[in-house]
Amino acid sequence: MHCPFCRHTDSRVIDSRTTDDGVCIRRRRQCPECNRRFTTLETSSLNVVKRSGASEPFSRAKVLSGVRKACQGRPVTEHDLALLAQQVEEAIRSQGNAEIDAYEVGMAVLAPLRRLDEVAFLRFASVYQAWESLEDFEGAIAVLRAERATTGEPVASADAKR
Repeated sequence: MHCPFCRHTDSRVIDSRTTDDGVCIRRRRQCPECNRRFTTLETSSLNVVKRSGASEPFSRAKVLSGVRKACQGRPVTEHDLALLAQQVEEAIRSQGNAEIDAYEVGMAVLAPLRRLDEVAFLRFASVYQAWESLEDFEGAIAVLRAERATTGEPVASADAKR
């Protein structure tokens, strides 16, 4: 690590801490040449490989943007969306890979979105998984109903909402 003041090629770590969200490590350093102190933030790089083969850094904002569209008009708060994006990033980073396919990012969104809002889940999944027929929707709805039946949650009907 070069000193930002004198450009000396070495520095000594005085203190290390993780940031509040746990994504970065904050290191307090001191230059042995000029004795000035400075702070560095270290993050692990995570790149997303697109279908075209292009690679770009993972963006939590892109996850938020896609999920926000699916949740439009639904009773979902910005805090809920931010928490979902954080869960997605943590799930992806926990795999330990430096690169991940864009498809895997979308798949990582599905489970937390299903827990957050089933209608938003269906919207996101229909676009992401390129559903082409009513049978695709019916199949997904049948799976959601079956999961509810096993967990004991009441199944909301259209009449119950009126």
